[in-house]
Amino acid sequence: MKYDEYQYLLFERHPDRILLITINRPEVLNATNNRLHWELSRVWREVDDDDETNVVIITGKGRAFSAGGDLDMIDRMKANHDNIMQAFKEAGDIVYNMVDCRKPIILAINGVAVGAGLAVAFMADIPIAAENMRITDGHLRLGVAAGDHAVIIWPLLCGMAKAKYYLLTADFIDGKEAERIGLVALCVPNDQLMDKAFEVAHKLARGPQQAARFTKRALNNWLKMFGPAFDASLAMEMLGFFSGDLAEGVSALKEKRQPTFPHLKK
Repeated sequence: MKYDEYQYLLFERHPDRILLITINRPEVLNATNNRLHWELSRVWREVDDDDETNVVIITGKGRAFSAGGDLDMIDRMKANHDNIMQAFKEAGDIVYNMVDCRKPIILAINGVAVGAGLAVAFMADIPIAAENMRITDGHLRLGVAAGDHAVIIWPLLCGMAKAKYYLLTADFIDGKEAERIGLVALCVPNDQLMDKAFEVAHKLARGPQQAARFTKRALNNWLKMFGPAFDASLAMEMLGFFSGDLAEGVSALKEKRQPTFPHLKK
């Protein structure tokens, strides 16, 4: 694909071979529908092959980065083997293609980020948050296991104790707290987010490209060691799409109420 064939990602070239990618579904807080989820799974291969790009910045248009999976997409996945397997493949591709992309990826995370959008956020090499950022992994709110990206990277970023706490409770985290516990590299005032992202991007883009790419590659071997744990978490998440918990989680989100999940009998 060429960049102009993407429907929900905008591409802008900037000096020093910086490519700005903007998630563009602001009317639904950049929630990931089937098409956007697929685009996020493959764009990193395009970037890796793009000789005109040295550094990438990714952000969301409007007042959110990405409000997670579109509920219509999730509805279509419920107990549908083919749709679940497609999502399983794409979720794995988002993580592994970002790991394998040679170009440094900088995140400028504005507003809300949940679910699949959070996977893109935290798999970036240098995540920079605005103070108004509000994130939650959100999977347990939906009634499925934390998959997507969490198991491969949260324990490395913030430690096992914090990872377990926030993934099991699905509590929201703001920008300052995310910086304090190590989930993001930097937290800046809202109106300084893009300036800081470009400042870091220009610094990287003007540096030694091969050295930067090899450093990223070497560091990402830490992530690859946890590939089996990630694969297991993703499979366990997909099992949840056959459960009654998912139906209740989706209904509660639509009705804006607390879910009452069925209790396990064993």
